[in-house]
Amino acid sequence: MRKKIIAGNWKMNKTPSETVALINELKPLVASDEVDVVFCVPAISITTAVEAAKGSNISIGAENMYFEESGAYTGEIAPNMLTDAGAKYVIIGHSERREYFAETDETVNKKVLKAFEHGITPIICCGESLTQREQGITIDWIRQQIKIAFLKVTAEQARAAVIAYEPIWAIGTGKVATTEQAEEVCKAIRECIGEIYDEATAEAIRIQYGGSVSAASAPELFAQPDIDGGLVGGASLKPDFGKIVNYNK
Repeated sequence: MRKKIIAGNWKMNKTPSETVALINELKPLVASDEVDVVFCVPAISITTAVEAAKGSNISIGAENMYFEESGAYTGEIAPNMLTDAGAKYVIIGHSERREYFAETDETVNKKVLKAFEHGITPIICCGESLTQREQGITIDWIRQQIKIAFLKVTAEQARAAVIAYEPIWAIGTGKVATTEQAEEVCKAIRECIGEIYDEATAEAIRIQYGGSVSAASAPELFAQPDIDGGLVGGASLKPDFGKIVNYNK
């Protein structure tokens, strides 16, 4: 049985001091032995977040990283910097990174490989635009993203990875894919992993749904056989995140 993983993507929100305050507020609300809880925070707040989360069930992750350990890459964050700061996870290939900062399937793959090299668990994002969904190419598009992201990734590494399916048209819009739509794509992702590797790898990998997940929508979404939790945006900055984490209570 795959353990659910519910991660908050804080995006460009909260100063280091505000991060400490929010984690202290959320700690008792997200306490659970049944799910893995991750807060992916801005890079400047990682060390303070790790310190604030000590003694709790919260792991800290980053929202992005570069695929080199050092060099003339002004403004970038290296994987070894993340591990030294205490980050355990990193979001890779979020649609906002792809749209605003020219992230490609190829750079996603490089980052995934480098994350594994440094023992960081990647949360690998994929998703389609509204146009792509309306044109009926959602599954083809997602399969392409997954196949390139996992190029040269071993089966052992893949089993430890997390995939986050986020329909771009549902991020921050208040729109949520229907349960059937979300499950259909997450199932297709698992089948794609099975084709790349084997059934055991496909059964082991955890696949999240993201895109305006709320306390109201979480129970039905997370009850689906191929949805293993959520990547949560705005709601992860509020007390309601505790209700999402404890969706089955």
